[in-house]
Amino acid sequence: MAQYVRAIKSRISNIEDIAQITSAMNAIAMTKVTRLKRKLAHVRPYFADLEAFTRKLAGQQSSDAEPHPLMIDRGAGPAAVLVLNSDRGLCERYKGELNHAAEAELAKAGPEARVLAGGEKARAYFVRRGIEPLRVYTDVYEPPTWEAATRVADEAMELYQRGEVGRVKLVYMKFVSDLSQKPAVVDLLPVAVEPEPGESLVEPDLATALADTLPLFVRVKLYAAMVETKTSEEAIRRQAMRNATDNAEDLLGTLRRSYNRARQQSITREIADILGGAEALRGN
Repeated sequence: MAQYVRAIKSRISNIEDIAQITSAMNAIAMTKVTRLKRKLAHVRPYFADLEAFTRKLAGQQSSDAEPHPLMIDRGAGPAAVLVLNSDRGLCERYKGELNHAAEAELAKAGPEARVLAGGEKARAYFVRRGIEPLRVYTDVYEPPTWEAATRVADEAMELYQRGEVGRVKLVYMKFVSDLSQKPAVVDLLPVAVEPEPGESLVEPDLATALADTLPLFVRVKLYAAMVETKTSEEAIRRQAMRNATDNAEDLLGTLRRSYNRARQQSITREIADILGGAEALRGN
């Protein structure tokens, strides 16, 4: 019995340590979510305005004009799927849902499709399945930065313009709210925007404006997706750590009750032994 009581006490100590860790991680994730949500509140309207501006430029192209290289459909080449995933774990469904969404896009694109793996969890997942990524981007958006988005976007545009890939799909986690995040799949390349008809004064000329705007559009679109997916990751991690802390507290309650019962039984048994010994001595 004494050994059983010690075992429960040791387990209580271990669970208390785990609860402290998960509670601290919950607090850290909460701070990160708050900071990323502020960044997201600035990125979303900027991207919306840039998209509207790009639509206006596209609407002014004449039907016989040579399209910008980033708008040319190179569908003959192999497709690429750029998946933005995590470098770390402890975020429950996050990494699995993103990898499964990317895998579904690969299946649609055919056997020649390639993976651009953002995050160690994406790289490891596809390597285990015998799929060697065309590019790997680990530790590049913790936190998401404009420099990281520019680097990844520029490499994607280079692959596209050289004809190594015919199109690029982007898979990321869209942040809806603290309690709702959903995998999203969008076209990154070629740049496809619904032209908005109308006349505007463009200086020095339309071709130069498109040459400046379209690469920026791709970079901002990727940066916005990075911020969305990182905000989602921290929100999901916060939920996971909060659930883990709650589960640890529930388990601690159960263990403490078991410990108290075991101690009472041990004390009762010891008292019974003492009383039994005293009776035996009186009898003698």
